Amino acid sequence: MDGAFPAEWARALVSDAAGAPPDDGHALDVLPADPVLATPFRVGDAAAASTAAHALAAAELWRLRGGRPQRIEVDARAAAASLLSFLLARAPGLVLPRGAPATIGFFRARDGAWIHLHGGFPALHDGTLALLGCGDDAAAIARAVAQWDAAALEDALAERNLCGAMLRSAAQWRASAQGAALAQTPLVELVRIGDAPPAPLPGPRAGEPGARPLAGVRVVDLTRVLAGPTCGRTLAEHGADVLHVRSPKLPAIEPFVLDTNAGKRSCFLDLDDRDGAARLRALARDAHVFADGYRPGALARRGFGAEALAALRPGIVIASIDCYGHAGPWAARAGWEQLAQTATGMAHEQAGDAAPAVVPAAVTDYTTGRLAALGVLGALARRAREGGSWHVRVSLARTATWIQSLPRVAAGAVPSGLDPARLAPWWIELDTAWGRVARLGPVARMSETPPHWSLPPAPLGTHAPRW
Repeated sequence: MDGAFPAEWARALVSDAAGAPPDDGHALDVLPADPVLATPFRVGDAAAASTAAHALAAAELWRLRGGRPQRIEVDARAAAASLLSFLLARAPGLVLPRGAPATIGFFRARDGAWIHLHGGFPALHDGTLALLGCGDDAAAIARAVAQWDAAALEDALAERNLCGAMLRSAAQWRASAQGAALAQTPLVELVRIGDAPPAPLPGPRAGEPGARPLAGVRVVDLTRVLAGPTCGRTLAEHGADVLHVRSPKLPAIEPFVLDTNAGKRSCFLDLDDRDGAARLRALARDAHVFADGYRPGALARRGFGAEALAALRPGIVIASIDCYGHAGPWAARAGWEQLAQTATGMAHEQAGDAAPAVVPAAVTDYTTGRLAALGVLGALARRAREGGSWHVRVSLARTATWIQSLPRVAAGAVPSGLDPARLAPWWIELDTAWGRVARLGPVARMSETPPHWSLPPAPLGTHAPRW
């Protein structure tokens, strides 16, 4: 992964995920563009590499269906824009949030260290205020945080299943117990967790009506916010039948739903209800892929852990997307984009000598979602060749450390920004429940199977919970 160009990074990602190098017949062209955004990290090139990787893996599955090698093109400018796609979408019926809660942001602790709080949902917001014992405004929160040492507050938040992370340098992260555990983890981890005979891809072969790389592949998308739903949206780009499942009890952020529900159907199921859990088991039994984007262990406690799913449906591919990784003392902690950046050193380097700051994009969210999709594509290829049930594991923090391992933007380089004229080739319009939506479409270009969404994004709970 030391190559200077995103195309090299993409081929290395595919080789690691699929267990074999990609077919030499595919032509891959990735146009570097960084700096696009105001950051020393090559986030646009990293996004382009992860996009090219899932396109290349999809081309490999197309070849397994009898299709021809493909030419794949990715422009890092468009890939960089995709890291802000939820902000770029325009819809007449979309209700935008009125600013972030006061419990989101950096605060200085008693020991002089900084901590990033994240009360992004009402329960997290209210729980953070209850722990701090203060009112709902930034000044009161700052005074309350100043009574704590940062590490102690970080642990206290975790004990209450709340969200926060102390600002660390990359060296401090590597020296931490969680950083050391995550350093032993592949960027995209594939683990065979059960036996099943080799299984060809379902659905039509190349040349038959409706043929696409993932035609006939059924995906249960039990995720929320950005990283997990991006995985399902990416699989839908390549033709998968994706059913997004959400609880009717949980809050949602509407711009995120509009952005990540493209290509999917969307239903409600309450897993605390016996009938809801039974319905999900029936869906999983007929699925090929199951994506889990909840706090590690949350679905396992309801009977939908990876091993239980593999026993229910031998040959299934499970994708687990979390913040801090599946191993180590923080494995059960929930987190967000900003916390992955804060804990691993990205925010520390982004700030330089100024006040703490995160990279101005959802770089670990979207990139991790695409890496999860890459893992699923690789697992489906392995399933076709070797058989077995497979568990794909990715995390925001591991993605953050990968981005930090890449070369930096040249000193003094001026960001080009997101010029609408340059993004015009990737702009699409869709008729939705929110009205006519203008948004960024799939970024990858593929000669034989152009990525696209067969369905417009739909509000949560629009469809029935069935295939």
